[in-house]
Amino acid sequence: MLAVGISEDGQREILGLEMSLSETEEGWRRFIRSLKERGLSGVGLATSDAHEGLKQALQESFPGLIWQRCQSHFRRNVLDQTPSDYRDQMHEVLDQILEASSQKEARTRLDDLREQLEEKASSALRALEDGFYEATAVLALPEKYRRRLRTTNMLERFIQEICRRERVIRIFPNMDSAYRLVGALCAETHEEWSTGRRYLNMDEYFEWRADRSVEDALDEETSLNGEPTARSATVPA
Repeated sequence: MLAVGISEDGQREILGLEMSLSETEEGWRRFIRSLKERGLSGVGLATSDAHEGLKQALQESFPGLIWQRCQSHFRRNVLDQTPSDYRDQMHEVLDQILEASSQKEARTRLDDLREQLEEKASSALRALEDGFYEATAVLALPEKYRRRLRTTNMLERFIQEICRRERVIRIFPNMDSAYRLVGALCAETHEEWSTGRRYLNMDEYFEWRADRSVEDALDEETSLNGEPTARSATVPA
């Protein structure tokens, strides 16, 4: 289990590592709890694949968190359900939906294409519907952050480097020896990331988050006064 993050300064960091023979909800809960005990806080968005145990553990540990389903994994899942003679068109459909300017616009585009998809790729349409809100959650953020936060590609590239190093050794005598190798690579990469070029300028993100907090407070006040609210949540619970 491995977690990477982006700090308030916009630098990438290795947040934690835990060796495990399998991924379970309790295992992820324990891992995330250990990150919090070491000081992790203020997490506003997390991107991962669609592991239900991990999703639940994140939302329990960080109430109000926006959970973004990795769009690379989501695309593959939808395409796996698409007939081979329609996959080129489905790539275009996914581009139209996932690159919309807002979740509302993405929903409109999907609705406009529904009849066509029902006829040509009904199973893919079901997969697209099932994961729509989770895969488009990042559209709530300012546009400049979406490309880098919509997938787990940053983490996947690092995992590929771990696998490359492991292939050199081929066989580890025990779990501790594997942990030492991966831990050393994590420390090396963390140092490179934290002292290298800033990954993201976070100023606009914090302005957006402050505005969002004000809007949430106004909605709550309106609701307490018994009046209907005009604003709907960007990401359903």
